[in-house]
Amino acid sequence: MPVPERTEADESGAPDARTAALIRALEAIGTGAYVVDELGRILAVNARAEHLLARPAGDLLGQDAHDLLHGDAHGQPLPRTRCRMRQAFHAGRAAQADDDHFVRGDGTALPISWTITPYDIGGTANGTLVVFDASARAQEAGPSQQPVTGPLPELERLALLAETTTRLTSTLDVEEALRRLVTLVVPRLADWAVIDLITERDEVWRKAVVHAAGDTLVYHEELQGPMPPIPQESPMPLSRALRGAASTLAGPKTYQREPDSGIAVEQRRLFEATGIHSAAIAPIRSAREVLGALTLGRAGHPGDFTSTDLHLLEDITRRAGLALDNARLYQRQRKVAETMQNHLLPQMPRVPGLEMTVRYLPAPDASQVGGDWYDAFPLSDGATALAIGDVVGHDLEAAAGMAQVRNMLRAYAWSQTKPTSRIVERLDEAIRHITDVTMATMILARLEEADDGRWRLSWSNAGHPPPLLISHDGLADYLTDGHGILLGVTAGPRPDATALLPPGSTLVLYTDGLVEELGHTLDEGLMRLRRHAAALAHRPLASFTDQLLRRVRPAGNDDDVALLALRTPSIRP
Repeated sequence: MPVPERTEADESGAPDARTAALIRALEAIGTGAYVVDELGRILAVNARAEHLLARPAGDLLGQDAHDLLHGDAHGQPLPRTRCRMRQAFHAGRAAQADDDHFVRGDGTALPISWTITPYDIGGTANGTLVVFDASARAQEAGPSQQPVTGPLPELERLALLAETTTRLTSTLDVEEALRRLVTLVVPRLADWAVIDLITERDEVWRKAVVHAAGDTLVYHEELQGPMPPIPQESPMPLSRALRGAASTLAGPKTYQREPDSGIAVEQRRLFEATGIHSAAIAPIRSAREVLGALTLGRAGHPGDFTSTDLHLLEDITRRAGLALDNARLYQRQRKVAETMQNHLLPQMPRVPGLEMTVRYLPAPDASQVGGDWYDAFPLSDGATALAIGDVVGHDLEAAAGMAQVRNMLRAYAWSQTKPTSRIVERLDEAIRHITDVTMATMILARLEEADDGRWRLSWSNAGHPPPLLISHDGLADYLTDGHGILLGVTAGPRPDATALLPPGSTLVLYTDGLVEELGHTLDEGLMRLRRHAAALAHRPLASFTDQLLRRVRPAGNDDDVALLALRTPSIRP
């Protein structure tokens, strides 16, 4: 009987991104599966589960899985105190059973085998994966029931592979992916796990040697570290795996012969130090190259690995290879973006009598790096220009657009001794015709010493968050004058504003990543910035800046932040 197409989750339309990702992972499982949240409510379900339970997804999603599905052999509700699955669920541990029942949509009892395991559903949330299929007794009911796909170990295999996929693909940090890989296989499959990775310089590094001591994972750093080069002709298992050959079984006798390479020497040392009596070794491959190898070892664990175990190990390393490749590509892209951004951001000039400091914090996501910038440079008449801006968009294109805007601004400001508003007007005209920048926000300010020894600030604001001025006594106010529309929207005259900076005061120019937070208004972010800036006014400027970023930047911020702070001298004697 063909399995029907999966129905939509609910009446509100397509599922959100997290639910869609869960559904894709569940559909790869060859039997019934669903995921519940920490309260036991069903978050996602695959088509096979809908078919076995004779319930559409709309009747399952959001429901308490126990109350809806768990029953006895007669289809009657099962008390929670008698539910083995619920006990394991609350304990947060994996469990299995081959003599249980779910209640189908028509009220009949479906004999099932099931396995559950903790499941990472993204972010800080934890869930539980339930994998089930009709038991052998259900098959005896007649042709209306679908045949089982395999015995209980097959369900465990499917659950492990599903958990491997979701846990490894939900992080883009290589070290975290390796840690998760270890926890997936130890002690479930072996009591030792060894991960060897090939670096981008084609060097081998033993990244992890981990032993399961009860419920504790112990990392043996004395066995980790650099490894000899990969021999091109060696028939030894690890050498072959690091060249991308098929998975292999190994034991102590494998490496008792005369070693043919430095890697063979290290493997003999590994077996002697760990007491491993049986090992399975598989390459970790991406679609483009060999990334390393995973070795599972059994010392106290009963039984030896067999060729059947190699198929599961290869399925795991295939998923690990894809996850590690994505993490490496992400980190490479992030490094390129950050390096480009840091090279584009200028060194600050020395202005006698003034303190000045800058900070740039890249976004956590590499795709968000690029648009924010700051600048300060001398003008032809002896004044100093200050600028802060944000090119709309992210990634390397935004960084390139930022460089264009900044360089054009420098040229106009140097060549034209005009009010800041006129320079911003000219820049606005130019970026429409000779750059790919669609929109940008910016503040251009001119700073010069007044006759009475104080400092005069003149500025024009093109749609940017207002500067914050904090007095030495902790009075903090936003400079909201001189505010006009952002660049790239419409041509027209722009306003100017002027203010005298009090002695010992601090001026802060910043980008919106410092004050914008999902679920909160901009006014709340501005209030938070003003409150903390006032409290930090007595700090030295470098400490003031670092503490301000630490206190004000929203947790989980997905945007980069540029900040320029300057402090005027105290009253002269």
